[in-house]
Amino acid sequence: MMIEKDLKIRKMEGRDLDDLFQLLSDPKVMKYLEPVFSYERTKEFLNDAGLSDPPLIYAVEDEEGFCGYVIYHDHGDLCKEIGWVLCPSVWGRGYASQLTKKLIEKAENENKDVLLECVPEQKATARIANEYGFEYQGRSENLDVYRLYLNKEEQ
Repeated sequence: MMIEKDLKIRKMEGRDLDDLFQLLSDPKVMKYLEPVFSYERTKEFLNDAGLSDPPLIYAVEDEEGFCGYVIYHDHGDLCKEIGWVLCPSVWGRGYASQLTKKLIEKAENENKDVLLECVPEQKATARIANEYGFEYQGRSENLDVYRLYLNKEEQ
């Protein structure tokens, strides 16, 4: 049984750069995402995705501090794309599932569906999608796409 942790989702800040670089330069973290990031690429990503208005990503903290980020942004008019990238030190603690639940609730309050995308090899994401009732939509640009229908106007 997983014990829920007090995870905080907050806007990214400039002070997150070093922690974000440590995360995105880790080959284990980036295995299913992209090539590892340089410090300069991390800085661009933080500016473009985390410090943008509205942000595309948000920092995640546990009681020990920064432990990753979540993806939460519009994907078309009726849908929010969600996801997470977490530090290996917190893998296996149920954080991804807990964050998914929080992001689904936020999207539902905004009357939006939820979309998850992952490479087919990323079995943990697929497992969470199935756990929360997402429907497999097929493959787009080499990514498996899952959608959770919450938008009441669509149904």
